[in-house]
Amino acid sequence: MTRTMVLWAPDWPIVAVDVPASVPAVVLDKGSVLACSQAARAEGVRRGMRRRDAQSRCPELVLHDHHPDVDARAFEAVLTAIEQLSPGVAPLRPGLCALEVPARFYGGEAEAAAVIAERLVELGVWDVRAGVADGLFAAEQAARRALAQDSIVVPERGSAQFLRELPVEALDDPSLVGLLRRMGLLTLGDFASLPPADVHTRFGTHGALLHRLARGLDPQLISRRQVPPEFDATLLLEPPLDNVEPIAFSLRTTAEAFVSDLADHGLVCTTVLIEVDADGSLATSRRWMHPRWFVATDLVDRVRWQLSVDGAIRAPVDAVRLIPEVTEPLGDHADSLFGGGPDERVERGVARVQSIVGHEAVVSVTVQGGRGPAERRLLTPWGERPMPTRPGSLPWPGSLPAPAPATVYREPRQAMVVGAEGQTIGVTGRGLVTGEPARFRTAADQAWQPVASWAGPWPVDDQWWDEAAARRLARFQVVGVDGSAFLMIVEGGHWWTEATYD
Repeated sequence: MTRTMVLWAPDWPIVAVDVPASVPAVVLDKGSVLACSQAARAEGVRRGMRRRDAQSRCPELVLHDHHPDVDARAFEAVLTAIEQLSPGVAPLRPGLCALEVPARFYGGEAEAAAVIAERLVELGVWDVRAGVADGLFAAEQAARRALAQDSIVVPERGSAQFLRELPVEALDDPSLVGLLRRMGLLTLGDFASLPPADVHTRFGTHGALLHRLARGLDPQLISRRQVPPEFDATLLLEPPLDNVEPIAFSLRTTAEAFVSDLADHGLVCTTVLIEVDADGSLATSRRWMHPRWFVATDLVDRVRWQLSVDGAIRAPVDAVRLIPEVTEPLGDHADSLFGGGPDERVERGVARVQSIVGHEAVVSVTVQGGRGPAERRLLTPWGERPMPTRPGSLPWPGSLPAPAPATVYREPRQAMVVGAEGQTIGVTGRGLVTGEPARFRTAADQAWQPVASWAGPWPVDDQWWDEAAARRLARFQVVGVDGSAFLMIVEGGHWWTEATYD
């Protein structure tokens, strides 16, 4: 078998949150201790303890919630450092990885482990342990029994002998371990001595696999991770420039290479981070999203808009970086067999207008969730992906039934609705109308007209928990005798016209 090295960093969740060694700290998962620092362990805190028990042993304990994505991001730096010394590392989980032993290059297996451990110490990983064996399982068990900054090297063809004295808990299968202990099988050697056919009959395929591991016959092969290519593109300006148009013109070739490189891998960029350096330091950084995907001209326009903001350039620009944050397969955005998607000539025309009047001056309108028509309107600068702040899938009690009004006023117009005797119509706290609407006018300068029909009210008690932002209103649909229909609201005893229907 291929010789395998496993590197293990104990209590990796603690390492990932970057806690000083002298601080007693734990990482909690579902109310129990997942990992603890050396200082916490010295106070009697152990993995698996409930939060209350851990705090009773160490009142000054610092608590951190477990975030698996934080563990993975922190471990990425470790994988990158190992790949610089020996390519082909296989991450098993954050804090644990495996690789083929680069023994010949470093002069031996123990020497290779020492070199890698020294490199990880430079990254701040003070406790890393290595194990080397014929298979992945034996190498991991060796790493778990090594001392800090040390390694255990199992001789070739010696995995079965090394595993023989280990407890059955090393199999990491609580149900099987409990059964084996009740049968009197306390070590891996005891389990390995059973006939393979009997193990398969009694414990099934999974039990047979664990039996092979206990015998030192590891069928698992290292699956090397494929390091993703770097798609970042950087434009270095020498000499630095302080004018937007020359910068944008110089960026065109870099943007075309950026898009072409992604296309060669069957990808398109839908979200890009643009960073601009001025006078040797980061001057401006902004994340841009596209409703389809970025082409070279889109990227140049975004850089132009980003630099055109007042105060964006305080010194000559010496570098522009294009960093793809979200890439998607090109096939997911390709046109159908019979075409589809917006006309590129329209897109370029609108983008040209936008470059003249400003990025925020040209917007597209989409619908989001909300109760009133003004709340449901979402304005997004042209070329960016709409990001609704109110999900449309929620029920939104008090929202209007279909159809939606055709025209929504930018500012509601002061109106009036009265009954047959001229009394003002209102809505009680229980949502009841105080009278029958008879006449109305949609604005202070409009004439009165009789009410042909009306519907409502739709009461809204919005943000009642916040005294400053709370609103209590009711909406009505009112139709005049001439057939015109309006959406009107009454709030605080005052009427307003909010929108009209066609």
